[in-house]
Formats: sequence, C-alpha cells, structure tokens
Amino acid sequence: QMPGTARHDREMAIQAKRNLSKTTDPVERLRLQCLARGSAGIKGLGRVFRIMDDDNSRTLDFKEFVKGLNDYAMMIDKEEAQEIFRIFDKDGSGTIDFDEFLVTLRPPMSNARKEIIMQAFRKLDKTGDGIVTIEDLRGVYNAKHHPKYQNGDWTEDQVFRAFLDNFDSPYDKDGKVTTEEFMNYYAGVSASIDTDVYFIIMMKNAWKL
Repeated sequence: QMPGTARHDREMAIQAKRNLSKTTDPVERLRLQCLARGSAGIKGLGRVFRIMDDDNSRTLDFKEFVKGLNDYAMMIDKEEAQEIFRIFDKDGSGTIDFDEFLVTLRPPMSNARKEIIMQAFRKLDKTGDGIVTIEDLRGVYNAKHHPKYQNGDWTEDQVFRAFLDNFDSPYDKDGKVTTEEFMNYYAGVSASIDTDVYFIIMMKNAWKL
C-alpha cells in the first residue's frame, strides 16, 4: 500500500456510515454503503457482479443486479433497486453495463485531484502507453527496500506484482494497471480526504511528484 492510505481508508469508511443516514439519493446511498467497506468497496461490488455474469456479456439484467446487491449484503429494498437500475439503464434495454455502473458509482473528484492522480500515473507509466506493467516499474520503483525482498521471500518481480495488484481490478488481476483502474483506486482514497490541498500533498509525498 501507499503510505498513509490505510488511515484515510478507515476515516472514509466511518464518514460514509455517518452520511448514510442523511442522504435520500439512491445512487448516493449505494455509493456510501460500498465506501463504508473501504476504498475497495466499489471494486468489491464489481467483483460480485463479475461472478454473476455467467455469459461474460459484462452486462446485468435486473434479476442479476438485485442478486448481486443481496450477495454483497447491501441494504436496499426492491423499489430502491429498481430506481437505481433505471438510472443506469440509460437506453431502456433492460440491462446495464457494469463497467459504466462502477464508474458512475465512483465518488466524484475535482479536476485538481484527477490531475495529480494522472501525474502519478504518468510517472509510473515509463513507456507512455497508458498501461503500467512490471517493466514500467523497474525504472521508478525500488524493490530493494521491500521487507519481503530483504528477507529473501520475494523476488524483485514478485514485489512489483504485489504493488500492481493493489491497483488492479480484484476480479481480473493481470499484472497490468490501466488509467481507469488507477483512477478507481484513488477515487476511493480521495473520498476520505476533505480538501484538495491535503489530497494533493498526500499524493506528492507518496509518489515524490
């Protein structure tokens, strides 16, 4: 994990629980229920949907959607679920694209925050192809300081892989991190941090920007 994110994660989860009682917006309620489980909460719901998507269509119908919410123990009644489903089913096809769903569920971020996240991504993405791989990390991330490398448990590549897995979609770990996955991860972290200034300082320190 990046320095300092675990504490923010806890703070954010507590804050999300607190805000849940105040909001009536169904999408916001679902977002807060996910975030109450931490930064990876939204990704976790994505993983549940992925398992349900038997035919690999990357879409869900209403029945699958409700079953996914129940499997993830979301407290949502049928009317609320219908309302959320309608919001996401923009073309009225009776199915929702769950990548789009997860992006919309992601906490909104200011441009200043998106920009600093992109700066960190570009620093990591040595080859500039929009995907961070183990190759990219060799140039920017020193594995030698990692305790598991120092005690001989892990090779350099294993350290890099574990680092990438933090940001990777949990259901689809492929050792590559896309801009989208990186953004999703930091949207979760960002939700726990009130001011842009503080978020930017944290990112600059974590990534030496």
